[in-house]
Amino acid sequence: MPKTYGYVRISTREQNEDRQLAAMRDFGVQESGIFTDKLSGKDFERPAYRRLRKKLKPGDVLVIKSIDRLGRDYREILEQWRIITKEKQAAIVVLDIPLLDTRQKERDLTGTFIADLVLQILSYVAQTERELIRQRQTEGIEAARVRGVKFGRPPMERPEMFLEICSAWERQEISAREAGRRLGVNYKTFQAWVRI
Repeated sequence: MPKTYGYVRISTREQNEDRQLAAMRDFGVQESGIFTDKLSGKDFERPAYRRLRKKLKPGDVLVIKSIDRLGRDYREILEQWRIITKEKQAAIVVLDIPLLDTRQKERDLTGTFIADLVLQILSYVAQTERELIRQRQTEGIEAARVRGVKFGRPPMERPEMFLEICSAWERQEISAREAGRRLGVNYKTFQAWVRI
């Protein structure tokens, strides 16, 4: 008997999947049939998605809230769509876009063409949005650097006995590891201090 599965994806652990889960329940997807990933949509190397795809059998239905929840890579979305609908012979329902509902077997050629066209446009938009996010992020970081914003942890202050221990290390009386131990830091930190 065909089963209905839901796929939910959020990009970060800070985001909330409640809206997508509610949409799955409203559609009638059982809790046990909902697969959730908390990962970026840049590729399809996501554990829950991979498990879900393996479960899909002919006649099953995969429900997603919106096309960008499936992914954000244009070619990959189209490829995954093909795998699910053609190879797996399962249907896909995109809740936010009724045109993207492959359950309608009686669709005529025009309806199929329109659905394929909408899918291509939305997949393209999803990837473009991902690229714009990356570009805005890069521009924001650069603007912050120009303003003097420092990223990362502030450098550790060298202890008062640094010069004395550094001299002992230079005379090869102690190793870098021993110097770091005496200063209470990792030997790599000690080596970085020596290079500055």
